[in-house]
Amino acid sequence: MFTLVVLGGVTRLTRSGLSMTEWKFTGEKAPRTAADWEAEFGKYRASPEFLKVNRSMSLDEFKFIFWMEYAHRMWGRTLGLYFALPVAYFAARGYLTRKLSARLAALFAAGGTQGLVGWWMVRSGLEQPRREHDIPRVSPYRLAAHLSTAFAIYSGLLWTALDVSRPVAVLSDVSLSGRQLLASLLARRRFHGLAGLIGITAVSGAFVAGLDAGHAYNTFPLMGGRLIPEEYWDSELSPLRNCFENTAAVQFHHRVLALTTAGSIAAAWAAVQAGPPLPRAAALAIHVLGGTVVAQVTLGVTTLLSNVPVWLGSAHQAGALTLFSVALLVLHTLRAPAHVKQRAAAEAAAIMRGKAVQQGHPALQRAG
Repeated sequence: MFTLVVLGGVTRLTRSGLSMTEWKFTGEKAPRTAADWEAEFGKYRASPEFLKVNRSMSLDEFKFIFWMEYAHRMWGRTLGLYFALPVAYFAARGYLTRKLSARLAALFAAGGTQGLVGWWMVRSGLEQPRREHDIPRVSPYRLAAHLSTAFAIYSGLLWTALDVSRPVAVLSDVSLSGRQLLASLLARRRFHGLAGLIGITAVSGAFVAGLDAGHAYNTFPLMGGRLIPEEYWDSELSPLRNCFENTAAVQFHHRVLALTTAGSIAAAWAAVQAGPPLPRAAALAIHVLGGTVVAQVTLGVTTLLSNVPVWLGSAHQAGALTLFSVALLVLHTLRAPAHVKQRAAAEAAAIMRGKAVQQGHPALQRAG
């Protein structure tokens, strides 16, 4: 699934996504003969992208973008079979619990509908643009939806894999002190919010890709010589649409979100280091998260300054999914079963009573 998401990014960066103008749930046959290729190329020549952008494209150039989109679609269907056939075998052998079976069924259904979401996105790029001089492209809203559902499916798969491979929670270790449990639960709450922030930042990147905003303002940290670009506000757009359809605003927001995410992770990392020691697995995962966000920000700035070459843009998208994966690993490592939460609550109550006694609370002093 990770490779499928990255391949989708490559497809977008190479402008290959609109090369196939039809979609079938069961899959499309690849052209084999010269006549097949001419027929497929003829369909593309009738599309708005060819008529407005690629009128000089040759058949050989078309074959490249066609194979990119075809590979993306067929790899998704291949993964569906790779998922479904073993699950059917394990279910028939009675290896799956009812809870795990329900989760796997939901993930398979989500994967199946992802193809429909992808076609819904592609169709928007096959329509005539609203304004005469606009470049045909897929709707950035639908592109963001397609990426969001891909992230959601990937997250479900990763979390399920972690559940199966690590059924016993790290915080179930009875040797951990009460203060370690409290510090771990506090860290989990903090990193839970950060995982959401990482996801929002990644989705904002989909709007950057959808509007080709990465090819504008290829400087950092200033945009057009200013902290906030002069073109930040488009008077022709409503305030809400300006946030998602104005190239300058979209790139500015992505920058702000990325730096906010990096700063928040750095602050959370520092807070963890200053508190009671966490379990070794959790501490290691948090260290990896800190290193990954530094690498991702560096990669993002390099991609921007290089005017978004395909290989760097793809690496940046892979970095976003890697960062999100590590955040999920942190959350899974710090997950707490009910009995652990009860133990932590009792420890917190004991600490509060101790503080109250030290401060001279009469009722607690009488309670002894």
